[in-house]
Formats: sequence, structure tokens, C-alpha cells
Amino acid sequence: MASVSSQPQFRYTQPPSKVLHLRNLPWECTEEELIELGKPFGKVVNTKCNVGANRNQAFIEFADLNQAIAMISYYASSSEPAQVRGKTVYLQYSNRQEIVNNKTAADVPGNVLLVTIEGSDARLVSIDVLHLVFSAFGFVHKITTFEKTAGFQALVQFSDAETATSAKDALDGRSIPRYLLPELGPCTLRITYSGHSDLSVKFQSHRSRDYTNPYLPVAPSAVEGNGQAMIGLDGKRLETESNVLLASIENMQYAVTLDVLHMVFSAFGPVQKIAMFDKNGGLQALIQYPDTQTAVVAKEALEGHCIYDGGFCKLHLSYSRHTDLSIKVNNDRSRDYTIPNPPVVNAQPSILGPQSVPMMGPPAQPYNGSQYAPMSEQAMMPQSQAGWGTAPPAVAQSMPMQNNVYMPPGTMPPQMAPGMQFPNHSTPQPTYGSDRTQ
Repeated sequence: MASVSSQPQFRYTQPPSKVLHLRNLPWECTEEELIELGKPFGKVVNTKCNVGANRNQAFIEFADLNQAIAMISYYASSSEPAQVRGKTVYLQYSNRQEIVNNKTAADVPGNVLLVTIEGSDARLVSIDVLHLVFSAFGFVHKITTFEKTAGFQALVQFSDAETATSAKDALDGRSIPRYLLPELGPCTLRITYSGHSDLSVKFQSHRSRDYTNPYLPVAPSAVEGNGQAMIGLDGKRLETESNVLLASIENMQYAVTLDVLHMVFSAFGPVQKIAMFDKNGGLQALIQYPDTQTAVVAKEALEGHCIYDGGFCKLHLSYSRHTDLSIKVNNDRSRDYTIPNPPVVNAQPSILGPQSVPMMGPPAQPYNGSQYAPMSEQAMMPQSQAGWGTAPPAVAQSMPMQNNVYMPPGTMPPQMAPGMQFPNHSTPQPTYGSDRTQ
């Protein structure tokens, strides 16, 4: 005998009707199952399945009012409740006298599908993943994604309604394969037909794609068409990529100069401009590359790493809204490396005299990042410790400790600049024989 639920199986607030309202049905209950449930009591002439927010409600309409009353009366007096797939079904009279199946655009087959993606990580499903899923059924012409009150949705356009129908029948209610979303939770597809027949895609971006027009211009930014920000796995806003990086430096036990920043960031591509400034009690800098791809590579490699071993001068990087820095004068705080041999204007000296940066440890010895030794020389150079922010080996205080500038994994340290010397005082300020330009 089925377990008795505390929820009442019947409600008598409605007067008798030949249309019955059924609740607590199994998800995606079929019309055939509803007809089978009502068949012992009379002829079921109409049904409406999968209604309600959870798609677990339905309506069945009998040919005669007495047939509906017979079904309600039987289960009201029976010790066995109405069941579908082992679930107890709750019955009541509907407040309607007939089921009117008004067909909407969602019921009329078309070549464009409206896809609602359900899941906690639904908005992180990329347009490329959707393209892989739906391309299994035919050539996908266009895809656009957006967010509505119903959740994260997409419009997928095929060449004809037959192809769209085959994709809908196969994928509706199914989850995207986990191997396509290795870092995301399960994402389920709910698919209906759209009233559109030809989507308008003006730019190729991560929110819209026209696969029939490879020459369509790429969107200048990754800003979503509906103005809403994408959310990452950590709940934070996903940044819009840019060719200019904003670097914030913490734990500044050593002085960081333009030349040090140029040396570090040049390891990933030509640096065009650098501007340093003080903000929120710390040092920040803007580093401009010629293209966004180079900036992305540098950001992924350097984020969270330290310029010097021992956790000193840690980098935190984000994308800037700037695309072209305005460098009005070249000095020790800003530099335009695209101008050959630019005149350098010394910064105004402080009235307090030379200022030192507090230091915890011996002087730093950064490498010269703009000069790389030939392969024959590299083969003779000993491998140095990569600057991944790890603590150096413990040594006696009297022994010199080498603090290396961070270099990308797998690269040999460059040759030391000729004539590089360090002053013998407490502030480890690296000096360079000449100003290096890109």
C-alpha cells in the first residue's frame, strides 16, 4: 500500500466539472498516462500535460460530467490513491468547464528553437558548447544567447523546421554531456519552438554568432547585448578582455620601477606603454600591449605571482577599460616605448630627500628581461629558481640571497645586463646602465 501523504488528495472548493485538475504528477507525464488513468471512469476527450512551474500538473476532460464525478468519488472512498509511476496523484475539480488548447508559437514547428538552460551554472554555458550540441542534428545557421526572467536562454536557427524538430525531440529535457562542461554543474535543456524564422546577428561575439557569414565583424568588446554581466564560478563578474592590464602590487618590500615592470611584462610580448601611479595606499600600473591576446596570456601567467622570490611584490592583474594610454611625458612614472629614443624627464625630487622602501631581507637582483642570451650561452648557464612566489631556501643572514624576477615556466633566465651594480645600502633599488626602449 502506498504511503499516505499529509497533503490532502482532494479539494472540494470547486463545483463539479467534467475537467479535473491533477497535481503531483511525475515530471514529464505523458498524455497516454493521463488517458490510462481516466479510462476506467469514462471517455477522456482532451488532456493538457506538463503545466505549472515544475511541469508536474495536468488537466483531463471527460465526455460527460458524471464520468468526472465518478472518478473523484471513487478515489475519495478508496484506500488506494490514484497513482502514476508510483507517485500519488492529487485530484480536484477544475474551475474550467473545458480544456482550450490555444496553440502558441511554442507549439508550431519552426526552424528556430528557443532553448532554456537550467542549472546553477547555466549562464556559464558558452555559445561554442551549444553549437557543438545542436550541430549533431544539422547545420546551425545562427545562435544568440540572452537572459530573461525564465533564466539563461538561447535561440538556435536551423535551415528548416524538420531539422529543428529532430533536435528538439532528441534534446528536450536532456542534460548537456558532462565532458563538454568539465568544470560546471549539470545543465538541462528545455526546448520549444520560437516565433522567429531568421535571427538578426550584427556582430560575432560570445553572445551571438552567425555561422553563415564568416566575414561578419567581431564585436569590439565582450559586453553582452542585454547589458547584463556574465558571472563566473566564484560569483564574481567576468571581466571584459582588453589590451591594457591594470596591475596592483602588494607586499612591496623592494622598489618596483618602470624598468622592472617592463622587464617582467616584456617576457610575453612587446610592451607599448606603461604608466605608474599611487592609489588606495599602494602602487598600481597600467601596461599596454599591442593586442588583447598578448594581454590575456600575460594576465593568466602573472596573476598572483611575485616579481621577487619570497612573496615580495605580488601582482594582482585585471583588465583596464583603457585601450590606448596617453603618455604626455616620459619620466620615471610613465613611458611610451613606441617612440624610439624618447627624451626622459626626471621626476621632481622630493623636498624630503631620497626616500627608501622598507625592506625585509637582502638586496634583490632582477634579471634584464629585454636581453636573452643565445642558445649556446643558455646551455652553459645554470638553471635558476623560477619566481613563482615560493619562499627561498633558508640561509644564514650573512649569506647573500638571490631574488629573481619572475620568468615564465620553461624559459631560461636572460643574461645579466653588463655593468649592472647594486648600491650597498638597505634599499634594493636595481640600477640599469641605460634606458631600454622597446
